[in-house]
Amino acid sequence: MGIGNKLRNRFQMARGRAKARKGRATGDPYLETKGQGQRVGGAARQTSEQVKDAVKNARSAFKE
Repeated sequence: MGIGNKLRNRFQMARGRAKARKGRATGDPYLETKGQGQRVGGAARQTSEQVKDAVKNARSAFKE
């Protein structure tokens, strides 16, 4: 719903992507897995924000 939350989620996904790439490049499976988890967590939160926005838009469409 909030722009701040959406940006935070995007940054979390980007950090996770960077960690996963670094882990892959250095051969560190722990870092790669941690990065993938962080990316997925950000994506899940981003999806929940999009669902909240869709519900808000649907609700306002029925009010009119």
